[in-house]
Amino acid sequence: MCSGITQHRQEVNGVNIFYEKAGSGSHTLLLLPGAIGSTRTDFSPQLQGLNREKFTVIAWDPRGYGQSRPPNRDYPPKFFDRDAKDAADLMKAIGFNKYSLLGWSDGAITALLIAARFPTVVNKMVVWGGNAYITETDLKLFEATRDISQWSERMRAPMVAMYGEEHFQHIWNIWLDAIIWYYEENDGDICTKELDNITCPTLIVHGQKDAMVPQFHPDFIHEKIKGSRLINWPDGKHNIHLRFAEKFNKLAEDFLSE
Repeated sequence: MCSGITQHRQEVNGVNIFYEKAGSGSHTLLLLPGAIGSTRTDFSPQLQGLNREKFTVIAWDPRGYGQSRPPNRDYPPKFFDRDAKDAADLMKAIGFNKYSLLGWSDGAITALLIAARFPTVVNKMVVWGGNAYITETDLKLFEATRDISQWSERMRAPMVAMYGEEHFQHIWNIWLDAIIWYYEENDGDICTKELDNITCPTLIVHGQKDAMVPQFHPDFIHEKIKGSRLINWPDGKHNIHLRFAEKFNKLAEDFLSE
C-alpha cells in the first residue's frame, strides 16, 4: 500500500483481525468490504484518496477473509450477524466509540446491522451494492457467478492473488451456499426488520447498471430507513467506488461532512 497507510492486528472474539489505518482526522470511518473481500481488494482507492486531515479511515478484513486468516472462513446461519458484532467489537477494542460506516455489497449488509444494533456508536452511514433480503431473482444472479473461471479477469485476479485459485473457488462456493440458506431457511430475510431501527443519517448509492443488485433493493432500503437519501448512479455497476473512485470519494466526503 502507499505511504501513510499502517497495518495492524487486533484480537477480536477469538480471531486475530487484520486492519489498515490512514489519516488522523476527527471523523472516524470504518470501511466494510464485500463478499470474501479485504482492504487490499476492495478499498485501495478509499484508503489512498479520502481526506486524511478530515478523516481517520479504518478498513478491516472480516474473519477468514484477506489477512484475517487463520482461521479459514466459515458461514454459520445468519453469518452477517457475526460479522456485524466482530466489526463493532473491533472498533471498541482499538478505541473508537463513535464512527461512520462505508459498506459495500456484503459490507453494506454488515453496516446496516451495526447501525441497527449499535446505534449509539454510529455517526453516519454510506451503503451501496447491498440488499436486506434474498429473492429467487437474486439467487439466479448469484448462481451465475459460481464458476470463478467465468469471472472477468479484472474481478478475478485480485481474489486469485489473495487466496489462490483453489481456495478462492472453495470459499466462493460456501458463500453462495450460505446465501441460499437465507432464502430457503430464513424466508429470504437478512435484515429487513432491523432497518426500522436505523436512526443515523444514511446515504444509499446505487449503480443502475449493477448486474448483481436489482433496483428494488436500494429502493426498499431507502423506503425503510427514515430520512435516508438515495442517489442512483446511471453509469455505475456493482463496483462504483472502484470504477469512479474520485467522484465516489467526493460524494461520500461531502455527505459525511454535512
